[in-house]
Amino acid sequence: MLRISGTGETHVGLVRGNNEDSAFVGPYCTLVADGVGGGAAGEVASATAAYAVAATANMMFGQDPATVLAAGVRLAQAQVHAGVEVDPTREGMATTLTALVTDGKRFTLAHLGDSRGYVFRDGELARVTRDHTYVQDLLDEGRLGPEEVAEHPWRNVVMRTVSSTRDSEPDLLDLDLVPGDRILLASDGLTDLIGEPELTRTLATRSDDEAVATLIAGALSRGGRDNVTCVVATIVDGPQINADGLLLGAVRSFENVVDLAAVRAESA
Repeated sequence: MLRISGTGETHVGLVRGNNEDSAFVGPYCTLVADGVGGGAAGEVASATAAYAVAATANMMFGQDPATVLAAGVRLAQAQVHAGVEVDPTREGMATTLTALVTDGKRFTLAHLGDSRGYVFRDGELARVTRDHTYVQDLLDEGRLGPEEVAEHPWRNVVMRTVSSTRDSEPDLLDLDLVPGDRILLASDGLTDLIGEPELTRTLATRSDDEAVATLIAGALSRGGRDNVTCVVATIVDGPQINADGLLLGAVRSFENVVDLAAVRAESA
């Protein structure tokens, strides 16, 4: 049976006063969620989405991963909406979400926003997500060159998220992963500062734990202007294990997560 074995880390960065990122690392689900900067209660949105998807994956283990992720995203959206009903000052809260789920054979990635997912195999790094941003739309349409992205005034405008104002359909990507493949999930606080050549070199020369520490340190050394979160994991083949997984970042502050009892009940 295939599973995910890895680690993650999140850091508030060197500029922001709080961490709006959340992450989860488990044997059959791993994810990164980045509360959208400038939105109301971004940390609540990311924590809610991370917990909802992780809880759904644990409760629905063994089912088709695409079905699990679709259910998890629906639950995350419902809980974010519920959070605004409880506290109207949270209107506008939103989060990115990039999540990988497996049933032990199949792997599916769900993606909303501008956090990123990569697969590292045989020394080569492949990005498997597309940024849901205004600037990415301009790039795709040929109206903007890659060299112009860093200075574009709307480079941080995210078009699709788990949001309190509207529901967006996630990209659902089936990934053909085999033992030895490695997964990198990261918030834009990392990928805005560290390019793909350096990501590739780090994964080629570091273990999962070392790669996470090296990449976080690299982003901080370049100014750490945003929260920085990454997960690095290897696909392994072995017996099924029972483990809840590791929660990181805002999701560890359970008091911020909207109606956890309802999340558990709906996941069941």
